[in-house]
Amino acid sequence: MTQPTGAARRRWVLPAVLVAVVVLVAGALVTIRLVGDEQAQRGPSAPTAAPTASATPSPTAPPGAGVTGPLNLLLVGVDTRVSVPGWEPHADSVLVLHVPAGLDRAYLFSLPRDLLVDIPAYPPSGYRGGRTKLTQAMTYGSRVPGRPKQPSTPQGYELLRSTVTGYTGLRIDAGAVITFAGFDRLVDSLGGVDIYVDQRVVSIHRKPDGKHRDPSPSGGGYVGPQMVYEKGERHLNGWQALDYARQRYITGGDYARQRHQQQLIRGLVTKILDEDLARQPDRVEQVVAALGDTLTYAGGPRIVDLAYALGGMSVDRISLVGLPGTGVGKGSAYQGEQLKPVGREFLTALKAGDVDTFLAAHPELRVKS
Repeated sequence: MTQPTGAARRRWVLPAVLVAVVVLVAGALVTIRLVGDEQAQRGPSAPTAAPTASATPSPTAPPGAGVTGPLNLLLVGVDTRVSVPGWEPHADSVLVLHVPAGLDRAYLFSLPRDLLVDIPAYPPSGYRGGRTKLTQAMTYGSRVPGRPKQPSTPQGYELLRSTVTGYTGLRIDAGAVITFAGFDRLVDSLGGVDIYVDQRVVSIHRKPDGKHRDPSPSGGGYVGPQMVYEKGERHLNGWQALDYARQRYITGGDYARQRHQQQLIRGLVTKILDEDLARQPDRVEQVVAALGDTLTYAGGPRIVDLAYALGGMSVDRISLVGLPGTGVGKGSAYQGEQLKPVGREFLTALKAGDVDTFLAAHPELRVKS
Protein backbone atom coordinates (compact mmCIF):
# COMPACT_ATOMS: atom_id res chain seq x y z
CA MET A 1 0.00 0.00 0.00
CA THR A 2 1.32 3.42 -0.90
CA GLN A 3 0.69 6.75 0.75
CA PRO A 4 0.10 10.08 -0.97
CA THR A 5 3.18 12.26 -1.06
CA GLY A 6 4.09 15.84 -1.87
CA ALA A 7 1.32 18.09 -3.16
CA ALA A 8 -1.22 15.25 -3.30
CA ARG A 9 -0.70 14.49 0.38
CA ARG A 10 -0.91 18.14 1.35
CA ARG A 11 -4.24 18.51 -0.45
CA TRP A 12 -5.52 15.46 1.44
CA VAL A 13 -4.56 16.74 4.88
CA LEU A 14 -4.52 20.47 4.22
CA PRO A 15 -6.79 21.62 7.09
CA ALA A 16 -6.13 18.47 9.06
CA VAL A 17 -5.09 20.42 12.12
CA LEU A 18 -8.66 21.40 12.96
CA VAL A 19 -9.96 17.91 12.37
CA ALA A 20 -7.06 16.30 14.22
CA VAL A 21 -7.63 18.48 17.25
CA VAL A 22 -11.41 18.32 17.23
CA VAL A 23 -11.54 14.68 16.28
CA LEU A 24 -8.50 13.11 17.72
CA VAL A 25 -6.08 14.63 20.19
CA ALA A 26 -6.15 12.06 22.98
CA GLY A 27 -2.67 12.50 24.38
CA ALA A 28 -1.52 9.05 23.28
CA LEU A 29 -2.02 8.77 19.56
CA VAL A 30 -0.60 6.78 16.66
CA THR A 31 0.05 7.08 12.95
CA ILE A 32 -2.22 5.09 10.63
CA ARG A 33 -2.15 4.92 6.89
CA LEU A 34 -5.19 5.88 4.88
CA VAL A 35 -7.84 3.51 6.12
CA GLY A 36 -9.78 3.74 2.88
CA ASP A 37 -6.86 2.24 0.94
CA GLU A 38 -6.71 -0.85 3.09
CA GLN A 39 -10.50 -1.21 3.18
CA ALA A 40 -10.51 -1.22 -0.62
CA GLN A 41 -7.95 -4.02 -0.63
CA ARG A 42 -10.05 -6.10 1.78
CA GLY A 43 -13.13 -5.83 -0.41
CA PRO A 44 -16.81 -5.91 0.59
CA SER A 45 -16.22 -7.49 4.01
CA ALA A 46 -15.01 -4.15 5.39
CA PRO A 47 -17.71 -1.84 6.81
CA THR A 48 -17.95 1.56 5.17
CA ALA A 49 -19.11 4.88 6.57
CA ALA A 50 -22.41 6.25 5.33
CA PRO A 51 -22.18 9.28 3.04
CA THR A 52 -22.53 12.68 4.64
CA ALA A 53 -22.59 14.95 1.61
CA SER A 54 -26.04 15.88 0.34
CA ALA A 55 -24.77 16.49 -3.19
CA THR A 56 -21.58 17.06 -5.13
CA PRO A 57 -20.73 20.78 -4.85
CA SER A 58 -20.40 22.76 -8.03
CA PRO A 59 -16.87 23.87 -9.05
CA THR A 60 -17.62 27.37 -7.75
CA ALA A 61 -18.97 26.24 -4.38
CA PRO A 62 -16.73 26.86 -1.35
CA PRO A 63 -15.09 23.89 0.41
CA GLY A 64 -17.53 22.06 2.65
CA ALA A 65 -20.62 23.20 0.75
CA GLY A 66 -21.81 19.60 0.40
CA VAL A 67 -21.13 18.52 3.99
CA THR A 68 -24.23 18.15 6.13
CA GLY A 69 -24.85 16.91 9.64
CA PRO A 70 -25.30 15.23 11.88
CA LEU A 71 -21.69 14.03 12.01
CA ASN A 72 -19.93 11.74 14.46
CA LEU A 73 -16.14 11.99 14.43
CA LEU A 74 -13.99 9.43 16.20
CA LEU A 75 -10.96 10.36 18.29
CA VAL A 76 -8.61 7.45 18.98
CA GLY A 77 -5.48 7.76 21.07
CA VAL A 78 -3.28 4.74 20.49
CA ASP A 79 -0.19 3.61 22.36
CA THR A 80 2.16 1.82 19.95
CA ARG A 81 5.38 1.47 21.98
CA VAL A 82 7.17 1.29 18.65
CA SER A 83 10.49 0.79 20.45
CA VAL A 84 9.27 -2.49 21.99
CA PRO A 85 9.56 -5.48 19.60
CA GLY A 86 6.24 -7.23 19.05
CA TRP A 87 4.22 -4.55 20.87
CA GLU A 88 0.64 -4.43 19.62
CA PRO A 89 -1.19 -1.08 19.45
CA HIS A 90 -4.04 -0.50 21.84
CA ALA A 91 -6.49 2.36 22.21
CA ASP A 92 -5.27 4.46 25.10
CA SER A 93 -8.06 7.02 24.69
CA VAL A 94 -11.33 7.05 22.75
CA LEU A 95 -13.35 10.23 22.19
CA VAL A 96 -16.32 11.07 19.99
CA LEU A 97 -17.30 14.50 18.67
CA HIS A 98 -21.00 14.76 17.77
CA VAL A 99 -21.94 17.64 15.47
CA PRO A 100 -25.70 18.18 14.95
CA ALA A 101 -27.29 18.98 11.60
CA GLY A 102 -26.64 22.72 11.71
CA LEU A 103 -22.84 22.24 12.09
CA ASP A 104 -22.87 25.20 14.48
CA ARG A 105 -22.27 23.35 17.75
CA ALA A 106 -20.64 20.14 18.96
CA TYR A 107 -20.47 17.77 21.92
CA LEU A 108 -17.23 16.03 22.85
CA PHE A 109 -17.29 13.01 25.16
CA SER A 110 -14.93 10.21 26.14
CA LEU A 111 -15.44 6.49 26.49
CA PRO A 112 -13.33 4.77 29.18
CA ARG A 113 -10.47 2.76 27.71
CA ASP A 114 -11.43 -0.09 30.07
CA LEU A 115 -15.12 0.04 29.13
CA LEU A 116 -16.49 -3.52 29.05
CA VAL A 117 -17.96 -3.98 25.56
CA ASP A 118 -18.86 -6.59 22.98
CA ILE A 119 -16.19 -6.56 20.27
CA PRO A 120 -17.51 -8.09 17.04
CA ALA A 121 -15.74 -10.79 15.06
CA TYR A 122 -13.24 -9.42 12.56
CA PRO A 123 -12.15 -11.89 9.85
CA PRO A 124 -9.19 -9.85 8.49
CA SER A 125 -7.35 -10.33 11.79
CA GLY A 126 -8.80 -13.72 12.65
CA TYR A 127 -10.54 -12.35 15.77
CA ARG A 128 -13.69 -14.32 16.62
CA GLY A 129 -15.33 -11.70 18.80
CA GLY A 130 -15.83 -11.49 22.54
CA ARG A 131 -16.66 -9.31 25.53
CA THR A 132 -13.67 -7.44 26.91
CA LYS A 133 -12.20 -3.95 27.38
CA LEU A 134 -12.67 -1.37 24.64
CA THR A 135 -8.92 -0.74 24.43
CA GLN A 136 -8.43 -4.29 23.15
CA ALA A 137 -10.45 -3.70 19.97
CA MET A 138 -7.45 -1.90 18.48
CA THR A 139 -5.15 -4.75 19.51
CA TYR A 140 -7.28 -7.61 18.22
CA GLY A 141 -8.12 -5.82 14.98
CA SER A 142 -4.49 -4.95 14.23
CA ARG A 143 -3.26 -8.51 14.07
CA VAL A 144 -2.23 -9.71 10.62
CA PRO A 145 -2.19 -13.51 10.17
CA GLY A 146 1.32 -14.63 9.27
CA ARG A 147 2.87 -11.30 10.33
CA PRO A 148 2.94 -11.35 14.15
CA LYS A 149 5.45 -8.49 14.42
CA GLN A 150 3.82 -6.23 11.80
CA PRO A 151 0.45 -5.15 13.23
CA SER A 152 -1.91 -3.17 10.99
CA THR A 153 -3.15 -0.05 12.75
CA PRO A 154 -5.75 0.63 10.02
CA GLN A 155 -7.29 -2.76 10.75
CA GLY A 156 -7.24 -2.00 14.47
CA TYR A 157 -8.93 1.34 13.88
CA GLU A 158 -11.65 -0.31 11.80
CA LEU A 159 -12.50 -2.86 14.49
CA LEU A 160 -12.48 -0.14 17.13
CA ARG A 161 -14.77 2.00 14.98
CA SER A 162 -17.19 -0.90 14.60
CA THR A 163 -17.08 -1.56 18.34
CA VAL A 164 -17.81 2.08 19.21
CA THR A 165 -20.72 2.09 16.76
CA GLY A 166 -22.11 -1.09 18.29
CA TYR A 167 -21.89 0.30 21.82
CA THR A 168 -23.13 3.84 21.21
CA GLY A 169 -25.48 3.25 18.29
CA LEU A 170 -23.81 6.17 16.50
CA ARG A 171 -22.61 5.97 12.91
CA ILE A 172 -18.98 7.10 12.74
CA ASP A 173 -18.47 9.35 9.72
CA ALA A 174 -14.76 10.16 9.98
CA GLY A 175 -11.71 9.97 12.20
CA ALA A 176 -8.15 11.26 12.33
CA VAL A 177 -5.12 9.71 14.01
CA ILE A 178 -1.84 11.24 15.17
CA THR A 179 1.24 9.79 16.87
CA PHE A 180 2.79 10.75 20.21
CA ALA A 181 5.37 12.70 18.23
CA GLY A 182 2.68 14.21 16.04
CA PHE A 183 0.74 15.60 18.98
CA ASP A 184 3.92 17.06 20.43
CA ARG A 185 4.72 18.75 17.10
CA LEU A 186 1.14 19.92 16.63
CA VAL A 187 1.12 21.80 19.92
CA ASP A 188 4.54 23.33 19.26
CA SER A 189 3.50 24.33 15.71
CA LEU A 190 0.62 26.28 17.23
CA GLY A 191 2.90 27.98 19.75
CA GLY A 192 1.73 25.93 22.73
CA VAL A 193 -1.64 25.77 24.44
CA ASP A 194 -3.18 27.71 27.33
CA ILE A 195 -5.34 25.73 29.76
CA TYR A 196 -6.49 25.80 33.35
CA VAL A 197 -4.89 22.91 35.27
CA ASP A 198 -7.72 21.96 37.64
CA GLN A 199 -5.67 19.82 40.05
CA ARG A 200 -2.05 19.16 40.90
CA VAL A 201 -0.69 16.49 38.55
CA VAL A 202 2.62 14.70 39.12
CA SER A 203 4.02 13.00 36.02
CA ILE A 204 5.10 9.38 36.16
CA HIS A 205 6.80 9.64 32.73
CA ARG A 206 8.83 12.87 32.54
CA LYS A 207 11.44 14.82 34.44
CA PRO A 208 11.08 18.60 34.88
CA ASP A 209 13.41 19.14 31.90
CA GLY A 210 11.22 17.00 29.65
CA LYS A 211 13.50 13.99 29.51
CA HIS A 212 11.97 10.58 30.15
CA ARG A 213 12.39 9.15 33.63
CA ASP A 214 14.56 6.07 34.03
CA PRO A 215 12.93 2.64 34.39
CA SER A 216 13.04 1.26 37.90
CA PRO A 217 15.92 -1.25 38.38
CA SER A 218 13.52 -3.55 40.23
CA GLY A 219 11.09 -3.58 37.30
CA GLY A 220 7.79 -1.75 36.93
CA GLY A 221 7.54 2.01 37.16
CA TYR A 222 10.15 4.74 36.94
CA VAL A 223 12.61 6.54 39.21
CA GLY A 224 14.04 10.03 39.40
CA PRO A 225 12.69 13.59 39.64
CA GLN A 226 9.19 14.21 38.30
CA MET A 227 7.55 17.00 36.31
CA VAL A 228 4.73 18.61 38.30
CA TYR A 229 1.78 20.54 36.83
CA GLU A 230 0.51 22.85 39.54
CA LYS A 231 -3.11 24.00 39.69
CA GLY A 232 -3.83 27.26 37.86
CA GLU A 233 -3.61 28.90 34.45
CA ARG A 234 -0.74 27.31 32.51
CA HIS A 235 0.91 27.57 29.11
CA LEU A 236 2.08 24.13 27.97
CA ASN A 237 4.47 23.33 25.15
CA GLY A 238 4.25 20.14 23.09
CA TRP A 239 5.89 17.61 25.37
CA GLN A 240 4.19 19.09 28.44
CA ALA A 241 0.73 18.92 26.85
CA LEU A 242 1.31 15.32 25.78
CA ASP A 243 2.65 14.34 29.20
CA TYR A 244 -0.17 16.08 31.06
CA ALA A 245 -2.79 14.36 28.87
CA ARG A 246 -1.33 10.92 29.59
CA GLN A 247 -1.47 10.99 33.41
CA ARG A 248 -4.13 8.75 34.94
CA TYR A 249 -2.60 7.81 38.28
CA ILE A 250 -4.07 10.94 39.80
CA THR A 251 -7.10 11.92 41.86
CA GLY A 252 -10.06 10.83 39.79
CA GLY A 253 -8.04 8.25 37.84
CA ASP A 254 -8.84 7.71 34.18
CA TYR A 255 -11.99 9.83 34.39
CA ALA A 256 -9.87 12.82 35.43
CA ARG A 257 -7.52 12.08 32.55
CA GLN A 258 -10.48 12.08 30.15
CA ARG A 259 -11.45 15.50 31.48
CA HIS A 260 -7.94 16.86 31.04
CA GLN A 261 -7.76 15.57 27.47
CA GLN A 262 -11.03 17.28 26.61
CA GLN A 263 -9.80 20.53 28.16
CA LEU A 264 -6.63 20.35 26.06
CA ILE A 265 -8.63 19.76 22.91
CA ARG A 266 -10.80 22.77 23.67
CA GLY A 267 -7.70 24.88 24.33
CA LEU A 268 -6.19 23.92 20.96
CA VAL A 269 -9.47 24.42 19.13
CA THR A 270 -9.80 27.86 20.74
CA LYS A 271 -6.41 28.82 19.35
CA ILE A 272 -7.18 27.44 15.90
CA LEU A 273 -10.55 29.17 15.66
CA ASP A 274 -9.27 32.45 17.08
CA GLU A 275 -6.63 32.51 14.34
CA ASP A 276 -9.13 31.29 11.69
CA LEU A 277 -6.48 28.66 10.96
CA ALA A 278 -8.82 26.16 9.31
CA ARG A 279 -9.45 28.68 6.52
CA GLN A 280 -5.82 29.77 6.00
CA PRO A 281 -4.28 27.15 3.68
CA ASP A 282 -0.75 28.56 3.83
CA ARG A 283 -0.67 28.59 7.63
CA VAL A 284 -2.17 25.12 7.83
CA GLU A 285 0.39 23.77 5.36
CA GLN A 286 3.14 24.99 7.69
CA VAL A 287 1.60 23.02 10.55
CA VAL A 288 0.98 19.95 8.40
CA ALA A 289 4.58 20.06 7.14
CA ALA A 290 5.76 19.99 10.75
CA LEU A 291 3.60 16.93 11.41
CA GLY A 292 4.93 14.96 8.44
CA ASP A 293 3.64 11.41 8.31
CA THR A 294 2.48 11.43 11.92
CA LEU A 295 -0.98 12.67 10.90
CA THR A 296 -3.49 11.00 8.62
CA TYR A 297 -7.25 10.99 8.19
CA ALA A 298 -9.82 8.21 7.85
CA GLY A 299 -13.38 8.82 6.86
CA GLY A 300 -16.06 9.92 4.45
CA PRO A 301 -16.03 13.63 3.46
CA ARG A 302 -12.78 15.03 2.09
CA ILE A 303 -10.83 16.46 4.97
CA VAL A 304 -10.64 19.80 3.14
CA ASP A 305 -14.44 19.98 3.08
CA LEU A 306 -14.91 18.70 6.61
CA ALA A 307 -12.43 21.08 8.18
CA TYR A 308 -13.80 24.09 6.27
CA ALA A 309 -17.37 23.16 7.18
CA LEU A 310 -16.47 23.08 10.89
CA GLY A 311 -14.11 26.04 10.73
CA GLY A 312 -16.81 28.60 11.41
CA MET A 313 -17.92 27.03 14.69
CA SER A 314 -17.57 29.20 17.77
CA VAL A 315 -15.52 27.59 20.52
CA ASP A 316 -18.18 28.40 23.12
CA ARG A 317 -20.51 26.13 21.14
CA ILE A 318 -18.30 23.10 21.82
CA SER A 319 -19.59 21.35 24.95
CA LEU A 320 -17.34 18.98 26.89
CA VAL A 321 -19.30 16.12 28.42
CA GLY A 322 -18.06 13.76 31.13
CA LEU A 323 -19.82 10.39 31.33
CA PRO A 324 -19.46 8.86 34.82
CA GLY A 325 -18.70 5.19 35.18
CA THR A 326 -17.93 2.54 37.73
CA GLY A 327 -15.84 -0.60 37.97
CA VAL A 328 -17.16 -4.05 37.03
CA GLY A 329 -15.99 -7.27 38.64
CA LYS A 330 -16.57 -10.04 41.12
CA GLY A 331 -14.98 -9.48 44.48
CA SER A 332 -11.42 -8.27 43.93
CA ALA A 333 -11.36 -9.47 40.30
CA TYR A 334 -11.53 -6.29 38.21
CA GLN A 335 -13.01 -6.83 34.74
CA GLY A 336 -13.37 -3.28 33.47
CA GLU A 337 -15.64 -0.24 33.56
CA GLN A 338 -19.28 0.43 32.77
CA LEU A 339 -21.08 3.71 32.27
CA LYS A 340 -23.55 4.66 34.95
CA PRO A 341 -27.22 4.87 33.83
CA VAL A 342 -27.00 8.63 33.28
CA GLY A 343 -24.15 8.05 30.83
CA ARG A 344 -26.13 5.53 28.79
CA GLU A 345 -29.12 7.88 28.88
CA PHE A 346 -26.92 10.63 27.42
CA LEU A 347 -26.11 8.40 24.43
CA THR A 348 -29.81 7.71 23.95
CA ALA A 349 -30.60 11.44 24.06
CA LEU A 350 -27.80 12.12 21.59
CA LYS A 351 -29.22 9.67 19.06
CA ALA A 352 -32.72 11.11 19.55
CA GLY A 353 -31.56 14.69 19.03
CA ASP A 354 -32.57 15.70 22.59
CA VAL A 355 -29.09 16.30 23.96
CA ASP A 356 -29.63 19.97 24.92
CA THR A 357 -32.72 19.12 26.94
CA PHE A 358 -30.92 16.22 28.58
CA LEU A 359 -27.87 18.29 29.55
CA ALA A 360 -30.14 21.02 30.94
CA ALA A 361 -31.58 18.37 33.25
CA HIS A 362 -28.11 16.96 34.06
CA PRO A 363 -25.74 19.96 34.25
CA GLU A 364 -23.29 17.87 36.29
CA LEU A 365 -22.23 16.13 33.05
CA ARG A 366 -20.79 19.33 31.59
CA VAL A 367 -17.01 19.54 31.96
CA LYS A 368 -15.62 22.96 32.85
CA SER A 369 -12.93 24.19 30.47
